[in-house]
Amino acid sequence: MTSAISFFYFLSSLTVLSALMVILSKNPIHSVLYLILTFFTLSGHYILLNAQFLAAVNIIVYAGAIMVLFLFVIMFLNMKQDHEESKTNLTKVAAAIVGGTVFVILFGAYRKSVIPGYDPTTFDSQVGMIENLGALLFRDYLLPFELASILLLVAMVGAVMLGKREVGERHF
Repeated sequence: MTSAISFFYFLSSLTVLSALMVILSKNPIHSVLYLILTFFTLSGHYILLNAQFLAAVNIIVYAGAIMVLFLFVIMFLNMKQDHEESKTNLTKVAAAIVGGTVFVILFGAYRKSVIPGYDPTTFDSQVGMIENLGALLFRDYLLPFELASILLLVAMVGAVMLGKREVGERHF
């Protein structure tokens, strides 16, 4: 077994274990920290797929900015254990049924999927590089890219307008 395959299996097991710990952890802070570990292991998978740009964006955007936001919100809420309502048995049964249904659907989709084999003659080492990603983004997907940028601009203007205070509302 080569080192890349053994590293893939190590990353895969660590990804699944940390994703399970996100769900099973009782403390929300620990859950967010396990989610950060999950994002780092997914970045390792991107590197194995020769997509270094996606790995860097995954670490910077998700593991950096969004997880800091999650931690800030969780710490800001200051959730206490005594204020948490207990879950009824009906809620637990409904959650088990929904989780089982999702598992059956994903397993059925996995069984029907066909994974192509590796062909070294058609391998292109430049597939995940930023130059090819940028050319594809600005050539084939220019309209969705521009529409997404307009949508983000409108959302930022809306957030500024909602956060803007009127002259008579200053209470400090």
